Amino acid sequence: MKKVITYGTYDKLHFGHIRLLERAKALGDYLIVGVTADDFDRTRGKINVQQPLEERIEAVRATGLADEIIVEEYEGQKIDDIRRLGVDIFTVGSDWVGQFDYLNEYCKVVYLERTAGVSSSELRAEQVSLNLGVVGKKRSLVKFINESEFVNGVNVNYACIIGDKMNKDGVEEFPYSPESYEDMLSKVDAVYIASAPVLHYEQALAALKSGKHVFCESPVALKKSECEQLFELAKENGLILMESIKTAYMNAYVRLLLLVKSGRIGDVVSIDATCTSLKDISGVPEDELKLNWNSICAWGPTGMLPVFQLLGTEYSHKNIISKCIDKNKTYDIFTKIDFEYPNAVATVKVGNGIKSEGELVICGTKGYIFVPAPWWKTDYFEVRYEDSANNKRYFYQLDGDGIRYEIVAFAKAVFEGKTANYYLENNISTSISSVIEDFYSKIDTTDI
Repeated sequence: MKKVITYGTYDKLHFGHIRLLERAKALGDYLIVGVTADDFDRTRGKINVQQPLEERIEAVRATGLADEIIVEEYEGQKIDDIRRLGVDIFTVGSDWVGQFDYLNEYCKVVYLERTAGVSSSELRAEQVSLNLGVVGKKRSLVKFINESEFVNGVNVNYACIIGDKMNKDGVEEFPYSPESYEDMLSKVDAVYIASAPVLHYEQALAALKSGKHVFCESPVALKKSECEQLFELAKENGLILMESIKTAYMNAYVRLLLLVKSGRIGDVVSIDATCTSLKDISGVPEDELKLNWNSICAWGPTGMLPVFQLLGTEYSHKNIISKCIDKNKTYDIFTKIDFEYPNAVATVKVGNGIKSEGELVICGTKGYIFVPAPWWKTDYFEVRYEDSANNKRYFYQLDGDGIRYEIVAFAKAVFEGKTANYYLENNISTSISSVIEDFYSKIDTTDI
């Protein structure tokens, strides 16, 4: 019996897929189809696959062409599968010509011509077409725009540059013509807000009132009531308002949360999160500091993220200790936030002018999770126990800074009309805004 194997994502299974499977089956007597797992697809750059693995497997099974279906989960698996399953022929579409010649050592490799004019990527782009405008400083917008190129169907066409006099430090000339914010809103479906935190509320409010979806860097607003108002307005108008904290959308971080919530380290009793960076603001007039990111806004949301997602937002007490450099005590270069819960504690240390080891440690009654610096770019973490023989390391692919993953989540939410954010719930956003509001109002705060 001659065995044939082929692999694919099979997202939105179409005629081209079926034709390729038919031709693969004709090469032998027994066809094995490998369907790539969601995580593995991400490592190959397919980050906006629309159907979950189970649906894609069922779609392949429904064709009646596969004698056996397996899941492709890791790099190098093709060699393992060919040897383990006794495969005679490996086949794939002609757009991969030459890419799998190394498999000739293990079996015959056949490249099949693909059906012209049919592509899952093109189908996804047609179904999820989002005309996006961006607002903020040039440096942050360039990174966002570059990452958006990896997401099918998302087109950044307009930009509004605010409070940015930079045209140096290797930042290339901005590729889109600047527009006024109001003009830009009239030309787009959605807006990405990356301006100074003090501007977020008014810009998000204007966008929502204009019927535009909003993807806003955290914090969404500097007051809890304003944050709640924005989410309520979005809900009333059937619009998506999503907060951008890149870490929340990274696969490794999501898996970390699931491990903790499943009881792998027992009951959580302590969380320590540190996020810092060095920023030179010398020469910036004090009255212009409000247009810059202080520590509580730049890093506070990221540091509070695991605390609120694992321990909840109903803490019994908090204390904020900051080192500020302005007379109004609002521009902090360092802030430490202590949270007390009925059965746990947490400490968040953030700095945008000081430097420390950026680790995340989650302690439980059975063990603890350690995420090395910089933990907010999570691609690796360890679960550790008293008996080190039971320790386990987890590795996940991270492309770019994770920005493309949150763009995918936002685009899918708009396309599917899902106002609930699986990655970052609204109550987390409002709690973050509440803590930041207390910082500015000097509630539960101490200056050093």
